[in-house]
Amino acid sequence: MANKSQDTWYVSFELSPGQRKHARATKTFCSELEAKKFARAKLVDTPNVNAGTLNPHLPKRTIAAAQILEWLEE
Repeated sequence: MANKSQDTWYVSFELSPGQRKHARATKTFCSELEAKKFARAKLVDTPNVNAGTLNPHLPKRTIAAAQILEWLEE
């Protein structure tokens, strides 16, 4: 049986112009705290960062780029 990831959070971010194989990349995390630390670091490179929970994690959360700073302060 394949190992299933225990990650429940994701952070999606825009790649820098030199890395544009794909316009965005996503990294997953086991906890909201880890996701927040990564998102905070990515904001140094781009303001286009969003986050949320992976399905089927409940309650479902989606944090848009415009809400990232507020989420980081929660």
